[in-house]
Amino acid sequence: MPRLRYTPRAVRDLRSILQYVTRESGSIDVGSAFVARLRARCKELAILPGQMGRPRFELLPDLRSFAFRSYIIFFRYRDDVFEIIAIIEGHRDVERHFPHDDG
Repeated sequence: MPRLRYTPRAVRDLRSILQYVTRESGSIDVGSAFVARLRARCKELAILPGQMGRPRFELLPDLRSFAFRSYIIFFRYRDDVFEIIAIIEGHRDVERHFPHDDG
C-alpha cells in the first residue's frame, strides 16, 4: 500500500477549506467534519489498486485529479508514495494554480 503524503500546498489548502466551510456554515464542527471526509477520500484513493482519477498531464507530468463534492483533489503516484499536490475548489481556474513551462 502506498504511503499517503500531503505537500505543504495541500496542507494549506485543507486549512483554507476548513476556514471557509466553518465560516459559511457557522460551525467548526461542520467544517471539521467536511475536512475529515475529504481526508478520508484521499486515504481511500491511496489504498485503491491501480491508477485512479483523471490524467491532468497538461498541468504537470504525472498529475491526476479526482472530484470530491465541489473540490478537485490533485495527486500523483511516486514510487511507494501517493502524493496529494493540491485541493482546489472546482469552479476556479485550476490552470493558474500550476506553473507552466513555456520554454
